[in-house]
Amino acid sequence: MRNAGFFWIVAFFMILIDLYTFQALKLVSQEAGSRLRHFIFCTYWGVSVSAILVFALMPFINFDAWPRVRNYLFATIFGLFLAKLLATLFFLVDDIRRGVQWVVGKLSFRNTEGVPVNEDFVSRSVFFSWVGLGLGGTLFSSLLYGFSNKYNYNIKRVKLAYDNLPEAFRGLKIVQLSDIHAGSLADKSAVQKGIDKILKEKPDLILFTGDLVNDRAIEMTEWKDVFGRIKAPMGVYSTLGNHDYGDYVRWESEEAKRNNLEGVKQLHGQMGWRLLMNEHVVLEKNGQEIALIGIENWSAKARFPKHGKMHQAYPGAEKYPFKILMSHDPSHWDAEVRPHYPDIDLALAGHTHGMQFGVDLPGIKWSPVQYVYKQWAGLYEEGRQKLYVNRGFGFIGYPGRVGVLPEITVIELV
Repeated sequence: MRNAGFFWIVAFFMILIDLYTFQALKLVSQEAGSRLRHFIFCTYWGVSVSAILVFALMPFINFDAWPRVRNYLFATIFGLFLAKLLATLFFLVDDIRRGVQWVVGKLSFRNTEGVPVNEDFVSRSVFFSWVGLGLGGTLFSSLLYGFSNKYNYNIKRVKLAYDNLPEAFRGLKIVQLSDIHAGSLADKSAVQKGIDKILKEKPDLILFTGDLVNDRAIEMTEWKDVFGRIKAPMGVYSTLGNHDYGDYVRWESEEAKRNNLEGVKQLHGQMGWRLLMNEHVVLEKNGQEIALIGIENWSAKARFPKHGKMHQAYPGAEKYPFKILMSHDPSHWDAEVRPHYPDIDLALAGHTHGMQFGVDLPGIKWSPVQYVYKQWAGLYEEGRQKLYVNRGFGFIGYPGRVGVLPEITVIELV
């Protein structure tokens, strides 16, 4: 309830957006019959008022028993708001045009009697109204459709060539997972199919790069048996992400928060995963060795924690000819890894989810998250160093995916 004031302020802003959008709706429906217009207007205001009321009342509703209902409600209302906001950008452009033309008409155009002629310069554009409403409707429809994509696991295959890779490790198959976010998952059958895809690949090594839960260790209780199926001959290794620390909920005490973090750490071991906490391990094959380094979350972005300690994890690893680093946040690569650890060959990260929204096609890759993270999805190379950013296995906030599908990365070292 502590956020009720903020919710009401946003609700008021939503009303203003609704009123502005309604003007365009009236314009494009002016040729429709009276009954159809009445139906359109009643439907528009019925949906809009319902969305505003539900949004404003959300702080007063206890969703503890059905948190996923809250997520779907919020995502739908927020998607509707974004769609109208996008539409209003076009209405605003049209209004600016109208204003400019009105001024020009006021100053420059007069009829034979010397009276200003303004009428032709201030009418709304049906074209701009249709474009705004059309694009807004497309965005909202896409967000609704995205609900069905959240378990549509996509395998991304990457071959990475290194001259310094020991011969025994050539052809090594690694599966990278990231951002499971167990607290968001609901369909066990769908997740099982994702695990089946992983096992079908028969990887030599599986690496998980953080965010096992949304906030609480208890979120993983019903999923331990599912993810505990993940096995590989050379082991399953993991590290922590920013959500694993429980920073985004209000705890009754600091001790409760610490206990939760300990619970999250124990989950990795209970599933047979080896959690790397600012340390490295040596991977051996046919008498040859490489180093695998795993650190806690370290971000160059101020709002995220810097628990990772490369100065603890790295010493001793320098003697191995090839090094892989697991670090949840991709901003770590430019901020610390490349400048100070130029012999780390491959870094693996997650965190961004590709914002769960964008265009992710061969030759075309775009998401709003790229304006925050330079490296946000896929492979990046600088000199001899490489970074791969996994788009995430799970989801959080918006319970869906548009354009950027959940990912299972299959990396082959050649």
